[in-house]
Amino acid sequence: MKKKLIIAGGSGLLGRRLIEMLDKDKYDIYVLSRSKTDREGAVSFVKWDTDKNYIELPEEWRPDIIINLAGAGIADKRWSADRKRIILESRVNSARTLEIALSEMNVKPQVFVSASAIGYYGDRGEEILTEESTGGNAFLPEVCTVWEEANVSSASKAERQVMFRIGIVLSTKGGALAEILKTTATGVYGYFGDGSAYYSWIHIDDLCRMMIQSIEDENYRGIYNGTAENPVTIKELVRDVKKAKRGIGPLLPVPAFILKLAMGEMASMLLASMRVVPKKALSQGFKFKFSKAQCAIEDLIERKI
Repeated sequence: MKKKLIIAGGSGLLGRRLIEMLDKDKYDIYVLSRSKTDREGAVSFVKWDTDKNYIELPEEWRPDIIINLAGAGIADKRWSADRKRIILESRVNSARTLEIALSEMNVKPQVFVSASAIGYYGDRGEEILTEESTGGNAFLPEVCTVWEEANVSSASKAERQVMFRIGIVLSTKGGALAEILKTTATGVYGYFGDGSAYYSWIHIDDLCRMMIQSIEDENYRGIYNGTAENPVTIKELVRDVKKAKRGIGPLLPVPAFILKLAMGEMASMLLASMRVVPKKALSQGFKFKFSKAQCAIEDLIERKI
């Protein structure tokens, strides 16, 4: 019998790819959406409104698995006071809406998987960060802390809970890699600041595989760093993009003061150094297909994912 799986945030970069990779013979997939209520292929859409803490689910409906990836994009817009409020509230409200729905249905899913971000750790230079490391002190660490607390509360309704602190997800369809690739068309390979900040990346398929394993392996519990084994500096990452594209243009720095003028407080996100390793997933035997950034980027460009 198929298991019923709900995804909040299924229209985002990660959610879309995760849905593609899920085994449709194992799962009936339901995506929570503000607008869609129909069906597309193997995926059904269920209406929800996080501002009203409402999900349009039948009373007898019993989800087996919940995956919560919902939240306004961190880097989509400049961080005004209003935007920072939206970033935080969108995460708290989505978790709260799921918690209320589970309480009202009086149901206990088998597993609740949620997202956080490595922004939790803050700017930490060359310090190697594991799941046991403490959080930082700035806007993003504060958002991640509140976000995690909200998801832990929601996940308490499930038999098992898993949370991923997600790093820089590499994909040609969005996120950091897509932005870097835009400038390469002109032969320019730009990196931020002095290039020494660590960027803890992960191939989007490896992250999806890790998430799928977490719902199928009952040994997965608690917090996991959703990053690859080998974090690199931003300068090294851009160099790997150049190698993967066999480019001939120069590597050029984008000075920190220019970033700050253009982006305001949001520039701190691009300049922060987080050298995060997936200690817990590795200890449980997870095998990465892509441990080197250049190999990951070559694969993504070749397959256009």
